[in-house]
Amino acid sequence: MSKSVAVIGTRGYPSYYGGFETAVRKIAPHLAEQGWDVTVYGRDGATRDDDPDLDPRVRAKTTRGVESKSLSTLSYGLTATLDAMIRKPDVALVMNVANGFWLPLLKLRGIPTLVNVDGIEWERAKWGRLAKLMFRAGAKTTAWWGTRLVADAREIARRWRDGFGRDSVFIPYGGEEPGDLPVEEGQTHRGYALIVARFVPENTVHEFIEAARTIALMTNVVIVGSSGYGGEIDDAVRLLADAEPRVTWLGHLSDDRRLLALWQHAGAYFHGHSVGGTNPALVQAMLCGAPTVARDTVYNREVLDDAAVFVQPTPSEIASAVVGLIGDAARQEELSTAARSRALEHYTWADICRRYEVELEGLVRR
Repeated sequence: MSKSVAVIGTRGYPSYYGGFETAVRKIAPHLAEQGWDVTVYGRDGATRDDDPDLDPRVRAKTTRGVESKSLSTLSYGLTATLDAMIRKPDVALVMNVANGFWLPLLKLRGIPTLVNVDGIEWERAKWGRLAKLMFRAGAKTTAWWGTRLVADAREIARRWRDGFGRDSVFIPYGGEEPGDLPVEEGQTHRGYALIVARFVPENTVHEFIEAARTIALMTNVVIVGSSGYGGEIDDAVRLLADAEPRVTWLGHLSDDRRLLALWQHAGAYFHGHSVGGTNPALVQAMLCGAPTVARDTVYNREVLDDAAVFVQPTPSEIASAVVGLIGDAARQEELSTAARSRALEHYTWADICRRYEVELEGLVRR
């Protein structure tokens, strides 16, 4: 008899929105391949039915919710939880502590939960005071009601142990080797600076925009990302791309091969994420061999070790590091090789998917 799992808390399957969605695109087909009955809850219009990598064995289930920045996660999480209570899977994989409010309902129904707590959401600058309080409360509820917790970085595990008295299993995000891919049209191998990020303050996008004005005097700049809702940063990037012929803004990319190619051939990839654990974009960039300039944080150092140039989040320091790296072919290849080797040793999806399955099986046996 097959085991069943419900995945709650993402935009659905297959979706390319963020780290949780990337993880589910890898974990769900792996579980289906191992004989699990997999249902991924999501939102109408947030998935790609034409995805060539779509696994038909994974059941995609949409529920209703309120589509807004502050209420979408809570509302869709509730309706997915209510549906899961009716279907009663053997176990639930829950993403995001905002869904911690609904864990008591799953426990009441006798459904054990494996909860990926993600980063320290209540410290993210993009959230207002009310949202930060909500995430903090959701984290406390997760600590009380989650059967088993997953931390994607050792530093996140430490924060949860010290702050909430809960131990967690460490399972980071992964990536895959891309193979040889073509250079983006209009660019050259190792000849452009690249940033890939959601447009929120804690990803150092503002500072990179200012740095890009200097970088563009020397080389091309490619910007991938958006806020998803429009706003000040999107407007600033649009103005920069319109004013600077060497700056290209591609918006949000759902074409995986094109994004992998951009990382593979970049001369310097700037990773400015400052809050969170193991970032899936960073891990994938490493497996693509992208020479990396990273904001100096405990999380980025945990993932990269010495396979990057670390900088403080100032436009001048970012610009100096990026321009210096693009002008140093030997250093580019040194960092590229080191990053790829480290990712192959610690951050492959094949290993991460197996580790998730082990934890889910353990909860089913309990």
